Amino acid sequence: MNKERLEWVVSGLNQHILSKSEDQLIKTAMEDFDKNHALTEQQEEKLESLYKEKSKRIPNKTLVSSRESPKKTKPLKKPRWKAVF
Repeated sequence: MNKERLEWVVSGLNQHILSKSEDQLIKTAMEDFDKNHALTEQQEEKLESLYKEKSKRIPNKTLVSSRESPKKTKPLKKPRWKAVF
């Protein structure tokens, strides 16, 4: 896995809420890549499978916006017209 691919996978994963172990996996993988300029085959497989699993779900950013309650607005008052004769 090259640096661009790793960054792309991590940016896709960062759109989701991650468990502590998933977050730790990403941090360890990034540190290992920075140190060795490569990941182990096992790390690559775990990251790719995690990415595939998370990409099937809706990112949290859209979930948060759909959970927000709509802004309450006052109903419009009908104008009261006085009949002029």
